[in-house]
Amino acid sequence: MRIKGTVGTYLAFLSIKHEVDPDQLFKALISAWENRESTCENLLITCRKKIRDRAIFLVTRGQKVVAQFPISKNFLLEEANPIAHSRNTDLIQGYLARKANGKLHSLHIADLRTGMKRISLKAKVQEIPKPKSVFTRFGNYAAVTNALISDGTGDIKLCLWNEQISSISEGDVIQIENASMSKFRGEQQLRIGRNGRVSVLENTETLLPLKSG
Repeated sequence: MRIKGTVGTYLAFLSIKHEVDPDQLFKALISAWENRESTCENLLITCRKKIRDRAIFLVTRGQKVVAQFPISKNFLLEEANPIAHSRNTDLIQGYLARKANGKLHSLHIADLRTGMKRISLKAKVQEIPKPKSVFTRFGNYAAVTNALISDGTGDIKLCLWNEQISSISEGDVIQIENASMSKFRGEQQLRIGRNGRVSVLENTETLLPLKSG
């Protein structure tokens, strides 16, 4: 990975590319500093060499080298996770928006911003309110509801129409494809595109990222 910017920015890109939680990655780096090795999802992090208050870290995935970079001890001592902070910068959010608009890209709810398109993500259905019947611009009535979904990084309303409503249940872990982020009456919501779909995966939280804290 050749990323210009701070170490935090570099590691933020790394966490996005390999779909790992930034808090888990930060804790894994601290653990590797103290114990030489640690794991984060399917990544192995090794502290190869310490030079005073700096160390060289190697990240591998199986037999493949993912990255190698230096980190100062002061970076690891920061109270607020600098990786998570960097993910909220304009540079990272702009990258996520371009990525999402360019092709289907698996994101977390915390990464979503108004205007993003072609979004792919996994989430758990927390609540499905009773549908309302509305008169559409096409001259017919349709059932609509805003389900509440979450993935451990946050929650969002998911707009569902007609048969989409009955295709999922509360407690389901679902896969959403080709969705977009918009605002309706000042509230952000996720909408499934004409060529998008929602499908049930499993009733297990192991498919979702862990909530930090």
